[in-house]
Amino acid sequence: MSAVIEVAVGIALIAAPDLVAQVLLRAGLTSSGVAVGRLCGIGLLSLGLSCWPGGESVPAQLRGLFAYNVLAAFFLGYLRVGGGFVSYLLWPACVLHALLALLLARPAWVRVRQAP
Repeated sequence: MSAVIEVAVGIALIAAPDLVAQVLLRAGLTSSGVAVGRLCGIGLLSLGLSCWPGGESVPAQLRGLFAYNVLAAFFLGYLRVGGGFVSYLLWPACVLHALLALLLARPAWVRVRQAP
């Protein structure tokens, strides 16, 4: 049940962070607050995937960390390219998450290929 709640709240934060903040806090978000809210939504979605019951072809922690790093890399890249944010740390953060996703993909790929 906890995994379902985490995934649902994560999806809600990704889709409409301002609405979630309004319902929970009775306050609106600035543009940077929306970006941080969406990144938190990605984290909650990944946490829900880590807790989701399922086959053991890929360990749950690996599944959650891989999902978080892939989604965070794409989102941070989007913020820099199309989101109107110009921080000089967005590219390094994007590259770091992409690198971590690649490092996590290898053990997952090996385990999936070895599974019957």
